[in-house]
Amino acid sequence: MDSKISEINIRNADIIDADRLLKIYAYYVMNTAISFEYEVPSISEFQNRMRDKMKKYPYIVIEKDGIVQGYAYAGAFVGRAAYNWSCETTIYLDHNARKCGLGRKLYEALEAKIKEMGVLNLYACIGYPETEDEYLDKNSAKFHEHLGFTKVGEFHKCGYKFGRWYNMIWMEKIIGEHEAQQPKIKYYPELR
Repeated sequence: MDSKISEINIRNADIIDADRLLKIYAYYVMNTAISFEYEVPSISEFQNRMRDKMKKYPYIVIEKDGIVQGYAYAGAFVGRAAYNWSCETTIYLDHNARKCGLGRKLYEALEAKIKEMGVLNLYACIGYPETEDEYLDKNSAKFHEHLGFTKVGEFHKCGYKFGRWYNMIWMEKIIGEHEAQQPKIKYYPELR
């Protein structure tokens, strides 16, 4: 029996990855309520979004046998100085690469990089159905729960897509100690 062992690689994303990452994201925009966007952004817009996140936070990809299968990144939570020790996390996998362990590996790598920055709180904003349907299930919330996130808030019927109303939940994970005199965070480019 011939069994091939796949090579998994996690690395920092580069702008040249944008085309592949946009293809991954486009599936979720066009076919699901996981993203609340209606239109797939242009490649230029997507590259600008990447650059914006990369100025301060990690933006990483996971490859299997040399092909990018997903990406994850962090971004500012709310965007005010007092929130610097918190960030929002996002992950997207090729829809054919889900439920095989790549998401966990990618998210754990992202979390390690964020922790190295001195960030203490992770937040995830997740589309959440009152009743699961063909556009949105509860898998993302369950995935985050398995990674140690807890649900901290729910907004009801705040997203409308495919002629249906969807809820949105916030999930939180504390990854560091909160001190009376908290050291400043280091933005990701400073650590590279």
